[in-house]
Amino acid sequence: MRQSTKLLSAAGLILSSLLSGCATTTINSGLQAGDLPPSGSFVAENGIQFDVQPLSLATLPPKQVIQPSGDLARLVRTSTRVDYRIAQGDVLNVVLVEYPNINASTSSLTVDQQGFVQIPLIGRIKASGMSVPQFTANLRGQLQRYLKYSDPQVKVIDYRGNKFIVDGEVSKMGEFNITDAPVSLYSAISMAGGVTATGDSDNIVLNRKGTSYNINLSSLRQIGSSANQIYVQDGDSIHVNTLDINKVYVLGEFGQVAPVPILEQGLNLAQVLGESAGLNANTANAAKVYIVRDHPSYPRTSIYYVDMQTITSFPLANRFEMRPNDIVYVDPTGLTRWNRVLSSLLPSTSAIRSFGL
Repeated sequence: MRQSTKLLSAAGLILSSLLSGCATTTINSGLQAGDLPPSGSFVAENGIQFDVQPLSLATLPPKQVIQPSGDLARLVRTSTRVDYRIAQGDVLNVVLVEYPNINASTSSLTVDQQGFVQIPLIGRIKASGMSVPQFTANLRGQLQRYLKYSDPQVKVIDYRGNKFIVDGEVSKMGEFNITDAPVSLYSAISMAGGVTATGDSDNIVLNRKGTSYNINLSSLRQIGSSANQIYVQDGDSIHVNTLDINKVYVLGEFGQVAPVPILEQGLNLAQVLGESAGLNANTANAAKVYIVRDHPSYPRTSIYYVDMQTITSFPLANRFEMRPNDIVYVDPTGLTRWNRVLSSLLPSTSAIRSFGL
């Protein structure tokens, strides 16, 4: 009888210790939805304010429309096709049809660092900053003083002066030349091999003369514009950001727990569930799938929940547009949680045997 009492006391001591310590730690170390109110506002122990609401047509967040900033709108408005301007380093070809003996010395003229080229008879003549027609007219006027038939034909045979840079998530980063054909933002990215699979075409930064323009191609389309209407200038740099900064995070009882990227065409809740191999059929409590959405510029964090056990919830999941850094969480079932508690207790039975019983 004394031995049985000793056994019960030891077991009670260990179980009490486990339930108040290790077991509780095991439960709390995993995420839990806890006792959230069915709807309304509350303040968590950490002081963060939350708004909780079941997902329905009435509570469905409106589709996010990212409007271009004032700077970007002005960039689009003022971006026009312009004639190519001859630049330092460009190589010109000047042909005087009636004077083939002069052509040999004007077939390859490099614009020097001061913006001049050397022409027989007239010497150094300014070229940089002019369009080809402007330079041709100026050259014709000066040659008329020396030649009876002054009709020069000018073209740029090597464009070396006007350049731009493309880097980031493109197939071929580097420096590219601007030719007499205007280069749009779209064609500039195409020249760099296009955006890679990990690149975000909705997160492009154009740096121009100390000003940075954040360009979202989707928002440009929403206002009836496009990257074909933004023209690159000499000295511009274009950086394509990675998709890593636009992800949705899944936690809890999913078939696959890994971040899901938000692609250019967007991402909805149903797609998140699909990309995560669905809910774990053995452990997930599908009655409440939670979406946690923080608003850095707003004091309250939103928590939406939806019952994915009902077929009528799938249209809502299709319409729920995910946003970067959203968290989708699924609780384990009550039985799953209890089984996990028991599994954490079982190894501790060896502690009872340490009493020599």
